[in-house]
Amino acid sequence: MLKSKANWEFTYKENSSNDTRKIKQLSTSSTVEMLLLQRGIYTAEQAKTFLKPSIEDLNSPALFSHIDKAASRVHQAIENGEHILVFGDYDADGVSSTSVLLEALRELGAVCDYYIPNRFTEGYGPNEQAFREAKDQGFELIITVDNGIAAVEEAEIAKELGIDLIITDHHEVQNELPDAYAIIHPKCSANYPFKELAGVGVAFKFAQHLLGYFPSHLLDLVAIGTIADLVPLVNENRILAYYGLKAISNSNRPGIKALIKQCNIEGEVNEEHIGFLIGPRINAVGRLQDANPAVDLLITEEQQDALELAAFIQQLNQDRQQIVNEITHEAEAMLETNPSIDNVIVVAKEGWNEGVLGIVASKLVRTYQRPAIVLSINQEKGQAKGSARSIDAFDLFSNCMEIRDTFIHFGGHAQAAGMTLSLEKISQLKEKLNECAAKQLTAADYRQVLRIDSTITIDELSVDLIKEIEQLAPFGMGNPKPLIHVKSKLDEVRQIGSEKNHLKLILQQDNAKLDCIGFGFGELYPIISPQSELDIIGELQINEWNGKKKPQIMLKDLSISSWQLFDYRGSKHWHNQLATTIYENGVAVTFQQSSSLHLPKELNVVHYESAFVANERQKNSDLILLDLPTDLAQLAHLVAELQPARVYACYRLENEGQYFNALPTREEFKWFYAMLLKKQQFDIDKDIGQLSKAKGWKPEKIKLIIRVFYELEFVKMDSGMIEPVSKPAKKDLVESKTYQQQSKQLEIEAVLYYSSYAELKGWFNNQLLVDSAPKEEVSNGL
Repeated sequence: MLKSKANWEFTYKENSSNDTRKIKQLSTSSTVEMLLLQRGIYTAEQAKTFLKPSIEDLNSPALFSHIDKAASRVHQAIENGEHILVFGDYDADGVSSTSVLLEALRELGAVCDYYIPNRFTEGYGPNEQAFREAKDQGFELIITVDNGIAAVEEAEIAKELGIDLIITDHHEVQNELPDAYAIIHPKCSANYPFKELAGVGVAFKFAQHLLGYFPSHLLDLVAIGTIADLVPLVNENRILAYYGLKAISNSNRPGIKALIKQCNIEGEVNEEHIGFLIGPRINAVGRLQDANPAVDLLITEEQQDALELAAFIQQLNQDRQQIVNEITHEAEAMLETNPSIDNVIVVAKEGWNEGVLGIVASKLVRTYQRPAIVLSINQEKGQAKGSARSIDAFDLFSNCMEIRDTFIHFGGHAQAAGMTLSLEKISQLKEKLNECAAKQLTAADYRQVLRIDSTITIDELSVDLIKEIEQLAPFGMGNPKPLIHVKSKLDEVRQIGSEKNHLKLILQQDNAKLDCIGFGFGELYPIISPQSELDIIGELQINEWNGKKKPQIMLKDLSISSWQLFDYRGSKHWHNQLATTIYENGVAVTFQQSSSLHLPKELNVVHYESAFVANERQKNSDLILLDLPTDLAQLAHLVAELQPARVYACYRLENEGQYFNALPTREEFKWFYAMLLKKQQFDIDKDIGQLSKAKGWKPEKIKLIIRVFYELEFVKMDSGMIEPVSKPAKKDLVESKTYQQQSKQLEIEAVLYYSSYAELKGWFNNQLLVDSAPKEEVSNGL
C-alpha cells in the first residue's frame, strides 16, 4: 500500500452527446474531444480557433487607456531628438520587455538607451537615485517595462525632475496609482478585454502601436517573457506564445541561436525549453549580478558577441544552481529543527543571496506544501529582503496587502511576491500570515492537488494520439499539459541515473507495455513491490531512440491501493534494501529469540507474543518477518490481527531446512516395523549404514522412523539397540509429537519458504481477508 503524495481530482466527466456531436466535426480522438470540452471548448469553431491560433484574434493596442497619449509623447520625443530611457527589470520578462521596446524605438530612429536596476544595490522597480542619474545624463522621457505600477513616490520625483514618465506594466495594482504621464496596463484599462498579459506582452502592444504595424520580428522575444513569467497561456498569451515559439525555432537573432546551442536543444523549441532551459539562464544573470548582459545577448547583432555572452550566462546559471542548493539545504535544516512546520514558512539568514530566494521558496513550497517566505538579512541596514511563493489555496498578494504597513517595499501576484521589511517586523510578518492561513486553510489545502484530465488504457496509447494531444500546446498556466491516469500491473521497476535518484517502471496491461519515467522518484524504489497494481498519474510523451518512436509517460504521482509483499527470503543482506521509513514505522517480529541477534539496531524488534500488544503504530504498519513460525496458525493470527500495509519476508533457513527431507510414507513405516519384528533387534550404530545403502534412505529418515515408534511405544531403546515392544497399544502415527512437528515444519517451509512469489502472496492475502476492517494507507513520505 502506498499513498499518493498529492490529492487527485478527476476533472473529466461523461460528456453529453450534444457536446460531443458539436465537436465531432474535427475528426479528433475521443481523448482530445474530452480535453477540449474540459477547456470550455464546445463547438468545432471554438476548437479550430484554439487549435490553430490566429494573429487576427489579437486585440487592438488602441483599446489600452492612455496609449494614444503615450505614443504621441514618444513620437514627439523622437522628432525633437529627446533622449528616451527604457527602464526595465532583471527577470526574463523584464529583460525581454526591455529588448522589445528598445528595438522598436531604435527602428523609429529614437535616441534611446536602457536601464535595469541592480537587484542587490537598488532592488525592484524605479528608484530616486536612478531617476536623478537619468536626469543628469539628459533623459527627458522614461518608459518603464514590466514594472512601475507601484512607483507612487518615484513618479512624484520624476515630475519634480521634469521627466515625463510612461508606465507599462502588468503587475497587481495596489491601493494608489502613480501620477505618471501615462499608464499602459491591462488592469487599468476598462476597454481592454484581456487582463493577463505578461510585461513583455504589454511592451509588445505598445511597440506595435508606436510602429503602426504588427512587428512579427519581435515575437521570439515576446514568447520568452510570456512563458518564463508563468502568466496564463490562454487568449492573447496563447497566440503570442504559439507564434513566438515558431519564431524562436526559425530565429536569426544571434543571441537566441547562441542560447539554443548552449542548452543543447535540437529540433523545434517548445514551451518546456523556455520554461526549464532558456528562461532560467536569462534569469540567472539578474539573480547574481546586474542583468545588462542578458539584454545585450538578446539585442546583439554580432554572432561572436552572442556566443561569448551565452557562454558567460551559462556559467552564471551553473553558479546559480549551486547557490540555490546550498541555501535550500540550510533552510531545510533550520525547519527540521522545529517540532512542527508552521502554516506559512518564514526563514531568514544573513548572507543568503537574495537573487535566488524565489527559487528556494519554490523548492520549500514543493517539499512542505506550504507558503514559504525566504529572507536575506542585512544587519547593516537593519532590513530583510526576499521572496515568497505560495500554494494554490493561499493568495499571497491579498494577504500581504492586509498587512501592507509591515513592509518597506512589497509587490507581486497571488502566488509570488517580493518584499523588504525591517528586521524587527519579521516575527510580526510570520505571526500575522500564520493567523491568516489558520483561518483560511484546511488540512486538505496543504496537499498539492493534481487535476487529472483523462483515464487511458495502455493499449489505447499511441504515438499518433500523443501527437493529437500536442495540438493543444503550448501548455502552461490556464492550459496545463494534460495529466493522464493509467491503471496497470507493474512488470519491472529499477532505479536509474548516476545517483539512483530516478525511477523507471515498465507497466503492463494484458500484452501491452508502457515505459514510465519518474524523475526524482528514486527513493520510492524500496517501497514498490513486484507485480503491484499501480495507479499512475503522468504526462504523455514520445520517446525517440535510434529512429524509433514509442509512447511513454512521465510520472507525476503514483499510488498502490492494496497491501504489498516484499520477498527477501534467503537473503543475507535484506536490511540493505529496506527504505529508512521502514525502520521508523515498521515492526520486526521474531518467533525464536535467537533470531533477533545481529540485526540493525534501528529495527523495532519484538517477539511474536509481544506483537499483539496492540498499539496504533503497529496496526496497519509494515510487518518484517525475521524467521519462520513454529506453526502457520501463529503467523496467520498475527497477519489477521495487525493487517499490515506491507509485509517483508526476510527469513532464511539454516542449511536447506526439512523440506527436502520428506516425511517417510506409511508404507515405509510399515516396512521398517515388519523388518524389526523379523530381526527383533536393530543396532543404530552398525545397521543404519547398511539399511541406508540398501533402501536408498538418508540416515535422518531412519532415525525419524525410530523416534516416532519410540514415542508411540512401539519400540524400546537401550544403548543404541532397538527392539520391538511386545503387544503395543494401537496408535496412529499422528499421535507422535515428532511426526506432528515434522509435518508442521514441512508445511511451513512449503508454504512460506519454497513457494513461488504468487503462491506466498496468495497465502498472505487469505489471512488478510480474515479482517476486512478499513486500512490506513501508508504515505510515500514525499
